[in-house]
Amino acid sequence: MLKKHEKLDVENLNEVISITKKLLKIGFTFAIIALIAIATYLLKTWKVFEFLKTVLIVISPVFIGLLIAWLFDPIVTAMQKKIPRLVACIVVFLVFFGGIVLLLCLLLPSFTIQVREFVTGIPNILKEIKSMLNQFFLTISGDSGIDLTSVKDQVFNSIENVGISLTTKLPDMFINIIKSIISGGMLLILGIMVGFYMLYDFKKVKYGLLDFVPKKYHTDAKELMKRLNHSLRGYIQGLFAVMFLVFITQSIGLTLAGLKAPMIFALFCALTDIIPYLGPYIGGAPAVLVGFTISPIVGIFTLISIVVVQLLENNFYQPLIMGKAMQLHPVTIIVGLLLFQHFFGIIGMIVATPVIACVKVIFTFIDEKINVMEMIREN
Repeated sequence: MLKKHEKLDVENLNEVISITKKLLKIGFTFAIIALIAIATYLLKTWKVFEFLKTVLIVISPVFIGLLIAWLFDPIVTAMQKKIPRLVACIVVFLVFFGGIVLLLCLLLPSFTIQVREFVTGIPNILKEIKSMLNQFFLTISGDSGIDLTSVKDQVFNSIENVGISLTTKLPDMFINIIKSIISGGMLLILGIMVGFYMLYDFKKVKYGLLDFVPKKYHTDAKELMKRLNHSLRGYIQGLFAVMFLVFITQSIGLTLAGLKAPMIFALFCALTDIIPYLGPYIGGAPAVLVGFTISPIVGIFTLISIVVVQLLENNFYQPLIMGKAMQLHPVTIIVGLLLFQHFFGIIGMIVATPVIACVKVIFTFIDEKINVMEMIREN
């Protein structure tokens, strides 16, 4: 009991409660990431991923088909109100894949020419890089008086090895790429065929997954599926739209900057944009480096182009298209990227954000059912 002359400091108490809640949320988030890290470490140690990788490659057309059906289902469902579902599926497939074929026909000739120009220009690019580095070492040695000859020789040897590797392994690399495209193309065609049939009977496919869940949990499973679907759909659809806009605007910017093979670098920037926060730097660095090997002006304009596109993405593309689809704190995403990169490499960085978002949705759903956070607060 408080004495008469004592007063309860409400402001300090509210501040302590607020800080405690924030710490609990942060701890809850890191607990989720820690559980994912432990699970992935154990699975990797037990070589479960190698087995799953083999299985996934074999049945990949099923997953490709499921992804296609899942992405197109809202459009087909909306069209089904006016036309039969079969007709809607045919129209959607013709429009989408016909548009992709048309786009490839328009861009592929120019893209092929740019690839050829870039490959033939590799020796000159490496020569310019060596010239820039030589000038850099001379400047440093002259200002500091330190002999950097051994360091310079090591760097130059590394560059020469890269050049030799590119020129000798390039034909084999192209042959392997063609083989991969043919093999992947066959899997993609099978996946498209599977996707068409899945799209036509998507309700049966969707609710068929509930057969693996006990009947008494069907209501909760449907609600969880609905939340996961909403979170992932918003992310994937938004991601594709943002990547397309980055490719278009980056192609225009790098072309105006005077960079050789701008579409190649724009495509690389768009692909690396899949990785949140770190992707733009990974994608932009090669373009800027090659730009400076051409001339300082081209390098500066290339850098400006990449910065402008990233400003457009961060301030317009992401907020307008994706909004808050993932609802994840930037620190959570960065920690997740580092963990997934450690265990799975570049593929891990690509899937880190949607996986963490799904885990968050699942844990939030579980928390609503059994009040985990409430029990933590009580204790």
